[in-house]
Amino acid sequence: MSSPDLRALVEAARCAAATPETARRAIGLIDLTSLKGGEPSVEIEELCRRAVEHGTAAVCVYAEAVSAARPVLAGSAVRLATVANFPYGGDDIAAVAEETAAAVAAGADEVDVVAPISSLLDGDVGLVGELIEACRAAAGPGITLKVILETGTLREPDLITAAARAAVMAGVDFLKTSTGKSEVGATLEAAATLLAVCREADGRVGFKAAGGIRTAADAAAYLQLADSILGSGWASPRTFRFGASSLLGDLLGRSGDHSGY
Repeated sequence: MSSPDLRALVEAARCAAATPETARRAIGLIDLTSLKGGEPSVEIEELCRRAVEHGTAAVCVYAEAVSAARPVLAGSAVRLATVANFPYGGDDIAAVAEETAAAVAAGADEVDVVAPISSLLDGDVGLVGELIEACRAAAGPGITLKVILETGTLREPDLITAAARAAVMAGVDFLKTSTGKSEVGATLEAAATLLAVCREADGRVGFKAAGGIRTAADAAAYLQLADSILGSGWASPRTFRFGASSLLGDLLGRSGDHSGY
């Protein structure tokens, strides 16, 4: 899919309607996130209860909060995600692999790993593949591995595409836009670039939009973009996520569920 085609799809997505149906669809795709750091256990437990109540895809917390989250999520369909090499994206592959293995041992079902951002900016795209290969081996089977490419920092579509392809070749499960800690988070333009790589991979690699996604209108735009590039039946919890802390409340209101958040 060419750049002009992607640009046209991005512009069309900006006009997507945030309908109740779209809002209900998006709720089940959220990784309900708390990455402030230092959250008390009671706050993490409440986050998990809300995730279970409303049927989000996952909860995403720092590794030290996994032990508090795990019992609350036990027996539910909500998966437990954590982060590694977060948020700065260093290039010590052995350390990141060790961090990934420890997160899985603590009970995480999914690990969102930040790519080696500085090395990428220096042109070392191959290091992304090495990092993912090491983390894939450390995580073991059955663990969902996402790579955070910090697209707002990489900026250039060709660099984002090259990094995403390297991660796909190394066995990543999801391509994720952002940590949410940088000045520029998710954008529809970067999402289109990553979704095009997912399409190259025949849709077997998923996509996660994170960083500044707060409203039902935001969610509707990203979902329309995914539907346009990969087909209306592609986006599901297995292939598409929103990483967000405040999105759920707006979606509940738009969906007609006034139970609050």
